[in-house]
Amino acid sequence: MTYQVIIPAAGLGKRMRAGKNKLLLELNGVPILVHTLRVFEEDEACDGVILAIHPQDTKEINRLLQKYQISKVSDLVPGGDERQHSIFNALKTVEADGIILVHDAARPFIQKIHIHRLTQKAEDTGAAIMGVPAKDTMKKQKDGVVVETVERSSLWAVQTPQAFRISLLKKAYQKAEEDKFLGTDDASLVERLDFPVSIVEGDYDNIKLTTPEDLYFAEAIIKKREKEFY
Repeated sequence: MTYQVIIPAAGLGKRMRAGKNKLLLELNGVPILVHTLRVFEEDEACDGVILAIHPQDTKEINRLLQKYQISKVSDLVPGGDERQHSIFNALKTVEADGIILVHDAARPFIQKIHIHRLTQKAEDTGAAIMGVPAKDTMKKQKDGVVVETVERSSLWAVQTPQAFRISLLKKAYQKAEEDKFLGTDDASLVERLDFPVSIVEGDYDNIKLTTPEDLYFAEAIIKKREKEFY
């Protein structure tokens, strides 16, 4: 089962307080973006990667693709003001049908085994997302006061990749544009079509690097995986 993947990489990463695109920060001596791209570069099931980028990063990203021999990036498209706009720009360049993934560039620890499970589920059902069961007790609050303890067993923390039939995702994005709806993730757009979205369990290492503190967790994950490998 092969797939294509859209990776939005146009954000400014203000919460990382890096003064530049956080994806260009190095993790274990290699830019975060390259860590993420290598996962798909090394996956034989990946047919191609479409990167949505900020125009000011074009020269640097092209340099990194050449330096690290990333050959599966088939297109660089301009990002939009919002993540959703960036993904729609990328989606418009996809002509064939099949399965497409959308993955956060700042999640470099996704593993191939989970990608393949997700892709297969999307092939079977049309739409599937990655997630992990919530660990913490969840409270709903209003004006700083708890109004409800939410039953935890039904709650999942959603991650990426998220996987869809290309025709379905295009329909969902077109509908969102017509309605001027801005969703929290790709699945939220598909859900508006009353299309069922399956969930596939991933793992807790698949974190999104958003704040400076996340880099400490990232280094710990790298060290843990190095020990597992050796």
